[in-house]
Amino acid sequence: MVDQLNNQVNLKNTPKRVISLVPSLTESICYLGLEEKIAGVTKFCVHPKHIKKQKTIVGGTKSLKLERIKALKPDLIIANKEENNKEDIELLSKSFPVYVSDINSVNDLYNFHKDLGSIFGIEAKTKNLNQEIEKEISKVKNIFKGEKVLYLIWESPLMGAASKTFINHILNFIGLKNELSSLERYPTVEHSNLNPDLVFLSSEPFPFMEKHLVKYKGLFENAKVFLVDGEVFSWYGARLLYLVKEVLSIKNIVIKH
Repeated sequence: MVDQLNNQVNLKNTPKRVISLVPSLTESICYLGLEEKIAGVTKFCVHPKHIKKQKTIVGGTKSLKLERIKALKPDLIIANKEENNKEDIELLSKSFPVYVSDINSVNDLYNFHKDLGSIFGIEAKTKNLNQEIEKEISKVKNIFKGEKVLYLIWESPLMGAASKTFINHILNFIGLKNELSSLERYPTVEHSNLNPDLVFLSSEPFPFMEKHLVKYKGLFENAKVFLVDGEVFSWYGARLLYLVKEVLSIKNIVIKH
């Protein structure tokens, strides 16, 4: 088969020793009942909560312990174009089958799940998961009416999520217009050039907290400022099942004000 970068992935048999280098996809793999096949995960694979205690930790997403990975002798490594370093993946591909995901939309996620179904012979399970996610997130599709949102991911320097990101896709899906849509990826921004209706302070990668609300309400006097769960906006996979609760909570506050 080919991965989402159209690289050939040669598998002799159904994988039994899998290393997942992508926290969000680790959660999907476990959700699909494949946890026993996982041999290694990253230190950022925090869902399900017990996974790091039971599996070998192979470093961070961008600081992999390559020798530790090789010692585990995986028969499949699942990586991601954005989250993992290209050099590491190319090196690992010389010794092991590597599937590189590239997920920028919900449809990309559905296709990844379909590939998991083919790899592990669980097509019915992956179909059900896709249908479950689709049914759930449809509850908040276009729930907003084009309000301009600034989604911040870092404080110093001030950085936000722009176009060509999964976050941008989700913001558009729920009916918001990204204030940074003219930029790409995760640019540094100057607050004085921006005039959003809403400001989302993400819980990751920078841990915005309650103490930051006053500061950003002062910087963006015309906007409503929220602390948001970064996982539900940026984690493609089974974590999307938690999106509705977060979005409805934000929407209710917007309506009240």
